[in-house]
Amino acid sequence: MVSKSDIASIISNYDLAHPTIATMGSHSALEVSRGAKDEGLKNLVVCQNGRDKTYSKHYLARKQKASGKDIGCVDEVMILDKFSDLISEDVQSHLRLKASIFVPNRSFAVYVPYEQIEEKFRVPVFGNRFLLKAEERDQSNNQYDLMQSAGIRMPRRFKTPGEIDSLAIVKVQEAARKYERAFFFASSPKDFDHKADDLISKKIIEEASLDRAVIEEFVVGAQFNFNFFLSPLSGEIELMGIDTRRQTNLDGLLRLPANEQLEVLKHIRVNNVEVGHIASTLRESLLESAFSSAERLVEACKREYSPGILGPFALQGAVISEGSKEDMVFFDLSFRIPGSPGISATPYSNYLYGHKMSIGRRIAIEIKEAAKAKRLMEIVT
Repeated sequence: MVSKSDIASIISNYDLAHPTIATMGSHSALEVSRGAKDEGLKNLVVCQNGRDKTYSKHYLARKQKASGKDIGCVDEVMILDKFSDLISEDVQSHLRLKASIFVPNRSFAVYVPYEQIEEKFRVPVFGNRFLLKAEERDQSNNQYDLMQSAGIRMPRRFKTPGEIDSLAIVKVQEAARKYERAFFFASSPKDFDHKADDLISKKIIEEASLDRAVIEEFVVGAQFNFNFFLSPLSGEIELMGIDTRRQTNLDGLLRLPANEQLEVLKHIRVNNVEVGHIASTLRESLLESAFSSAERLVEACKREYSPGILGPFALQGAVISEGSKEDMVFFDLSFRIPGSPGISATPYSNYLYGHKMSIGRRIAIEIKEAAKAKRLMEIVT
């Protein structure tokens, strides 16, 4: 296990006047890189061979030939044969040589096993590396346990298919892409068996994965992702922005008239794979409820995963109507940088700071201030 003393020893050899912000070349690396550059800090992106040109070519920091102006945001690219090589000692040594603070994104957790992140990755991680695994629903003390501990309203869950007594959504691991989930609806145990058998026969899911599937009531509402930032230095929770998701091939289907949707559904299966985000806003009278849920989650994480949440996190759910009022139901959490840089286009950071603030820049500011005040150990694990 990478201990606090291990990280303290590594940081003691860092040039704190010139830290480098590093991340994995996927998901939100441009957001992290631009934020670092805007704060005058160096950045480094670890890429996989064949998936690097976005960073090594199109957004590499350079002088524009025609104008001579500085363009791009990625200072340095490290290209590996595969992302999992990040854990190799040569790569880690280079990151430490650069006085790197590593910003985890979803791809980091997808391509590097949690055990290696916790036990072998001897580079300071911005945030709580031990909390990342709580996003996985098959882990003990996972996001559902944390929401329950925090008293956050969630959809009703069915422990077994035999308990299904209303329309439920079933979330089960895909057969081909283990990091993605397949979804299907079931209104009864018989309906569950029929649809599960169909997906198994089409090799979309595996029978063994059904034992780990999440079955919960289907909540109809307006879906939002609330993207927060907990500053370890100030102790304050900041709402950085709100977004909604773009998903294939669901989005294309929803753009069709109802009769054409029914015709298309005879030939295709709906996919809910997230491919983009849309910046969004929320009615102000509902903001306090979102903040309240975030505050309770922060306290629950302190109890269960000391030191708790550090930096960016998100609550994902829906606003539903109940009689004459609205309420929020949450069904997903994340404990790292979101993959939705468009949230800086929402007004919430401007309301707080008087100007727009991206998540990437907010992270860079926290690292910069912590390094200057010699408080890095408060923001990393």
